[in-house]
Amino acid sequence: MLSYKNFNRRRKYIFRNILLFLAILGPGIITGSVDNDAGGITTYSIAGALYGYKLLWTMIPAFIVLFVVQEMNARMGIVTGKGLADLIRENAGVKVTFFIFIGLLIADIGNTTTEFAGVAGSTQIFGISKYISVPIASILVWVLVVKGTYKFSERIFLMFSAFLLVYVISALMGNPHWNEIGTAIIRPQMEFNSEYLAVVIGIIGTTIAPWMQFYMQSAVIEKGLKIEEYRFTLWDVGIGSIITVVVAFFIIIACASTLHVNGVTINEAKDAALALKPLAGNLASAAFAFGLFIASIFSATILPVATAFYVCEAFGFEAGIDKKWKEAPQFYWLFTIIIAIGAGIILIPNAPLILITLWSQVANGILLPVVLVCMILIVNNKEVMGKYVNKPLNNIIGWSTVIILICLSITLLVVSFL
Repeated sequence: MLSYKNFNRRRKYIFRNILLFLAILGPGIITGSVDNDAGGITTYSIAGALYGYKLLWTMIPAFIVLFVVQEMNARMGIVTGKGLADLIRENAGVKVTFFIFIGLLIADIGNTTTEFAGVAGSTQIFGISKYISVPIASILVWVLVVKGTYKFSERIFLMFSAFLLVYVISALMGNPHWNEIGTAIIRPQMEFNSEYLAVVIGIIGTTIAPWMQFYMQSAVIEKGLKIEEYRFTLWDVGIGSIITVVVAFFIIIACASTLHVNGVTINEAKDAALALKPLAGNLASAAFAFGLFIASIFSATILPVATAFYVCEAFGFEAGIDKKWKEAPQFYWLFTIIIAIGAGIILIPNAPLILITLWSQVANGILLPVVLVCMILIVNNKEVMGKYVNKPLNNIIGWSTVIILICLSITLLVVSFL
């Protein structure tokens, strides 16, 4: 009888923990999934088309860094109850904060434009004009945020995250060479030219984008998570990081197995979806295009929200999806302006969308060290974090990432100049 009681107690304990985890689930998975946006898909597609499987090795360090960085974000949000922008302003001062956020705002407007370029490109594959799809998408995005609540939006975002796994189908339809994939991961081949370095920085910049650090922390705060729930948040972050890297991994494989081996060059993700049709079949092409559409809508919602949130927070304005327009007018106006600019640029004939896409990702890679330095300094401040400051391993990975990104950025500038 005692054994049965223990078993029953254990079963209730496991069931309660599963329910608690499902309730906490969201910020880590959404933040990780939204990294695979239109700009990211374009960058991964170009990497696969240009270099085949050669750049798959970047997914391993990307996963490690992504997990460590997101864990720091979640911990800071739970412990302090403040967003990253608020903490940067308090610790670095208003002047430094102003210049950091001007750079981030410009980059994020470029990133938002890229998301609507993804909407336009993916719907054109299905025969829908961008002059129809982009205005409708921008209105839907606006209504979801302005009229919705955080809980409702989070459910929609989690559904979008699941849809991104269609890239696994697209990759498998291309009949990848798994022996070559294994070799590329175990024995990576490095190149030192401006194109290769730009793509590497672009991959890192889109896998671990600066703006996502602010969204992750704001999402933890809006969800009201407590330190007692930290271990479940850690699982959420881990699953989100795995999903991010798995989707990116299969996008590269899809393009490497089809486009690269046939010498097909592309300039954007839409080109990859079109090129897959004769090489891997209609299903692979449709899956790739559908994934691009979902990723673009997903990110076109979250990216402007995150940008408006951290800019308002940095300068002391009210922000948050759960607030009414009257309670946070600056937040909603800034969100609306970013949406309008991003969608408006796409509707301009012959707009340089490819340049905007590529350089917004490179800008992410260059701005990321600045944000990471601020984060690492704050998360190691005992006055802010108390006993929850970083452990040595977190600092080693964090500072190594900063140093490597700075070295890559400098090398890219020098090689490009020469």
